[in-house]
Amino acid sequence: MSDSPGARRAASNRRAVARKIAVQALYRWQVNAGPWQDLLLEFAAAEDMPKADKEYFDALVRGVAEAAASWDAALARYTDRKPAELDPVEHAVLLIGLFELSSRPDVPYRVVINEGVGLAKRFGATDGHKYVNAVLDRAARELRPGEH
Repeated sequence: MSDSPGARRAASNRRAVARKIAVQALYRWQVNAGPWQDLLLEFAAAEDMPKADKEYFDALVRGVAEAAASWDAALARYTDRKPAELDPVEHAVLLIGLFELSSRPDVPYRVVINEGVGLAKRFGATDGHKYVNAVLDRAARELRPGEH
């Protein structure tokens, strides 16, 4: 694939759609527990999946769900309440953000925060995006000190 600005923008847009679908999948997983592998199958048919980076969607869902307890323990260091007490949308957004900050150094921390804030604005509670911004910023300062 070309490394032109247009190609990078297209790849970025496909990842943004993958994040959106991953938030929806992880939200569904929280409110209706089941094997996370079912999410990959269920959301493969999502209306927006043709516009998404499916491999990135799979990596997000797998990466968060396979180690959910570990991610929640890590998340607890940056929040003022237990992860189980978080709104399910914000919880899903924060788990994806924490996963990306920890496991995807190819994604700049500012992109992680901006994407998380955008998803929280779109799907979360009225001021949930402010909370997501603060938590992800706190996490980025610790997890990406050279970048922050």
